[in-house]
Amino acid sequence: MNSLLELFCDVDDFCITFLPQWHRQLLEVGAIQRLRPRSLTLSEIMTILIAFHQSHYRTFKAYYCELVLPHWQSEFPGLVSYNRFVEFIPSVLIPLAAYLREHGFGACTGISFIDSTAIAVCHNARIHQNKVFAGLAERGHTSTGWFFGFKLHLVVNDQGEVLNAILTPGNVDDRKPTPRLVRQLFGKLFADKGYLSQKLAQYLLETFNLQLITKLRGNMKNRLLPLSDALLLRKRAIIETIIDQLKNISQIEHSRHRSAFNFVVNVLCGLIAYCRRERKPSLGLGQLASLPA
Repeated sequence: MNSLLELFCDVDDFCITFLPQWHRQLLEVGAIQRLRPRSLTLSEIMTILIAFHQSHYRTFKAYYCELVLPHWQSEFPGLVSYNRFVEFIPSVLIPLAAYLREHGFGACTGISFIDSTAIAVCHNARIHQNKVFAGLAERGHTSTGWFFGFKLHLVVNDQGEVLNAILTPGNVDDRKPTPRLVRQLFGKLFADKGYLSQKLAQYLLETFNLQLITKLRGNMKNRLLPLSDALLLRKRAIIETIIDQLKNISQIEHSRHRSAFNFVVNVLCGLIAYCRRERKPSLGLGQLASLPA
């Protein structure tokens, strides 16, 4: 329960400063007329949602009905029914995105890794029946086959911290959102063959002074790399490990979504839950540098 209290305090401190500014902007543009009070505050809703991705439960309904309602009544006196809580979920999308950017992302160390992963929203046999993501999700193809959904593009550092993330339809080329992902980066960026592009590499170097290093295709002429770059290129599996944890521990992917807003909230909460983990996959380069020669 201490971890839940720590999570709530961190989220609530963020909401105290963020929400007044956000609500003021909404009122100025006429997006809302008034703020109706709820039995649960936005910080409480955010805490419950993030805590789900830190739990062992595989479905949110089981988590809410078996853990939250019976055992967390004293921590959240204003708890509502499961159906009512689901109606609250879209309201925290913007605060969650802001919280992830301000309190979730790490700092660039000069060594970064980039990759994308497919997030399917339904089984391929039910693509034509899916109405929730009509006009939003697209068919895409990965090394494991075709899927219908989105792509999550990630950049991480050598300490396993997420530096940036972008969600796109499943048919978007991995190289297209790369300039938006790496705006705040410096040093070297390691990627797989899907990011191989001389034009992209030249643009990143000239615009951000960022060196893109990728593997070569089998039919391309070999090139010499510094030993350190060649070794780091072989350590690119760190981002694949992070993606595996996001999918299998933080549960950013499932096919039970009934709302596009709730889908995005689910991905954001999964990313936040991972970012808050104390132990992350790391190359240990910081410890090696601190050792005596």
